[in-house]
Amino acid sequence: MMSVSSPADTARRTKRPRSSALSGLGGRRLDHYPESGPRYWYLALVVLATVVLYYQLYIQYAVSTAIIGHYHMTFLYFVYVSVAANAVGAFSSLVAGLADRWGRANIVVYGLLLVGLLTTFVLPNAPGKASYLVVYSAVSLVEGMILVATPALIRDFSPQLGRASAMGYWTMGPIIGSLVVTAVTSRTFSGATTWQDEIRYAGISGLVVFVVALFGLRELAPALRDQIMVTLRDRALIEARAKGMDTEAALGGQWRQMLRLDVIGSAVAISVYLLLYFAAVGNFVLYFATTFGYTAQRANALLNWYWGANAVSLVLAGLFSDRLRVRKPFMLLGALGSIGFTLAFTLHATQPHTGYYTFAFIVAGIGVTSGIAYSPWMASFTETVERHNPAATATGLAVWGWIIRITVALSAAFVPLVVSTVTPLIEHGAEVKAASVQAAPALAITKAHPKLFAELGSYAPDKVPASLLAQAQKEVGAEGLKTVQKAAPQLKILREHGPEVQRASADNAHAWQTWWWVCLGGQVLFLPFIFVMTGRWRPRDARRDVEEHEELVARQVAELKESAV
Repeated sequence: MMSVSSPADTARRTKRPRSSALSGLGGRRLDHYPESGPRYWYLALVVLATVVLYYQLYIQYAVSTAIIGHYHMTFLYFVYVSVAANAVGAFSSLVAGLADRWGRANIVVYGLLLVGLLTTFVLPNAPGKASYLVVYSAVSLVEGMILVATPALIRDFSPQLGRASAMGYWTMGPIIGSLVVTAVTSRTFSGATTWQDEIRYAGISGLVVFVVALFGLRELAPALRDQIMVTLRDRALIEARAKGMDTEAALGGQWRQMLRLDVIGSAVAISVYLLLYFAAVGNFVLYFATTFGYTAQRANALLNWYWGANAVSLVLAGLFSDRLRVRKPFMLLGALGSIGFTLAFTLHATQPHTGYYTFAFIVAGIGVTSGIAYSPWMASFTETVERHNPAATATGLAVWGWIIRITVALSAAFVPLVVSTVTPLIEHGAEVKAASVQAAPALAITKAHPKLFAELGSYAPDKVPASLLAQAQKEVGAEGLKTVQKAAPQLKILREHGPEVQRASADNAHAWQTWWWVCLGGQVLFLPFIFVMTGRWRPRDARRDVEEHEELVARQVAELKESAV
């Protein structure tokens, strides 16, 4: 896990860094590594920004049925809103690789402003479904850039021996964002509010965090962040070295340096590992509603077992990983555990009598084990990037951001293709069910006299021969005929959509199971890429690395003091 630096690693001493004596709101650069209090404040502010951003992104899924109805979208159109937005976000993540030149803090601060303005004033007032797609894609464009800048800031303010726990807190951003969505909409989304109001609430929260970040968020000067900090005891040496670093030279060829198996392969591996997580965010409510008949409230309650277990696990895994100074054993243990729980989930997908608490135990298990794998992975990934060039952190995270967003877009696009049963169930399932209830008396009559009503149906209502009407009245009575005529709209719905809804209902569980097998395969593919990442397997080897590093730092500090005399 640890990297040992020598004086030769930082011999680029031709330029002095810019002074930090910048005035006004643009002065975000820190030329000295912050003390613990300010450092924790910056870390907390980055996590808060991540939480509110995911709240703004995920709010549309909580009010999706209202949005679909308002714009008369098909279910597939709404799905492809997400596909387009994630594709845009993927390429903006690459642009954010320039954060190594622009600075991370400004991307976060002014990104929060743009997203807040879009979600407060523009998105809720989109005049049509096409404009809604464009505006939501614009939100995702900014989000893709912040996705790179925020973990880069987390890395800057957390030395390697605190990196996994810091990344665990950062990774809670989407999870707490999901919990905020559920908490707010469950209490406010009723007859008194609209879907536009819910989106505005999210936008206003983003603007509030923007104001806090505008005055409160800072970042390290390039000469400080472009070095590897193993422990906080490295601070004096890093600050001394920073005085002579050529930060422009350190940025040369950073994209080429990231085109390596341990960077690109690891980013692809974690993206496919998270396929089940992406499905949980976008499809679990739909899956449990259409397959097991759960209400939205019950399905969201089940999801809370996932989010809660995952949130706790992310933090604890990070703390233990930092304490033991290793990442790979946690990744391997978490991946094997999530494979086991996902296999159980997949096998239960076609068992209609599976109980709620059985699913709660399974999804909580997935949440725990995936958390054990993920926060150490995030730490290991940034350390892997540092091994090639610590000045290219944002570039490495841009590669990761692009890959993960493309994976999200592709998974969103393929779910309706693999689970083709979902479209008829979403678009017509509710109306077919309602029509079946309303037309039940009429259905009983028509089923008792199939030939008669088949013949009646071959005529327009005002063209039925008098003799046939007389026959109908004789067989079913005047009241029976009136019952059938009154239920004509519902019977039409059942004729047009009933067969496809019935087929979809019968095939739905098996179709979803196919996608769960795909998600399981992604978790299996993650395993071999653990071995290409940087870091030790055994804590005692990691401890020895730290001891050697501290001895080297002590010698270098002593040399600097002697040369200053």
